[in-house]
Amino acid sequence: MAKNKIPTKTLAELNRQFNYELTAAHAYLALSVWCANRSLKGFAGFFAKQSSEEREHAEKLMNHVLDRGVAPELVTIAVPKQNFKSLLEVVEKAQAMEQANTGGINAVYEAAVAAKDYPAQVLMHWFIKEQVEEEAWAGELVDRVRAATCAGSLSDLDRHVEKLLADDKEA
Repeated sequence: MAKNKIPTKTLAELNRQFNYELTAAHAYLALSVWCANRSLKGFAGFFAKQSSEEREHAEKLMNHVLDRGVAPELVTIAVPKQNFKSLLEVVEKAQAMEQANTGGINAVYEAAVAAKDYPAQVLMHWFIKEQVEEEAWAGELVDRVRAATCAGSLSDLDRHVEKLLADDKEA
């Protein structure tokens, strides 16, 4: 296999982001478990879907590095937070993770620009666009959970999320 050298700083940022995506997948799984344990099937399914998407993002980064002749470095994934006081705290955690992820993606892009690493820049354009969507849904979830001021409205919101997921599967 021909090696396409990745600049040192870009490679370090790609590896960091690769591991962040895996960490986020694990954290979203913890959010899903918390929701499932409280019979919030819609939110549990939503966060399980997010966990899967984060793994796909990690694979996209992994494949980019591998295609350039380098093996990505796996690091230990910390135990995610698993105890939350409320659904609001859960969705705020998801929002904070997405905001942190945007910062990490921007750091990869900045390193790629500084190193004139054009292949990594092109890859990161996809991630930058994806993060606009990810932060938008996270903000919407926080707003909707904050607006659901009673148990009945939270149940309605959970059923709404469950229906949206079912509609996505059918489409």
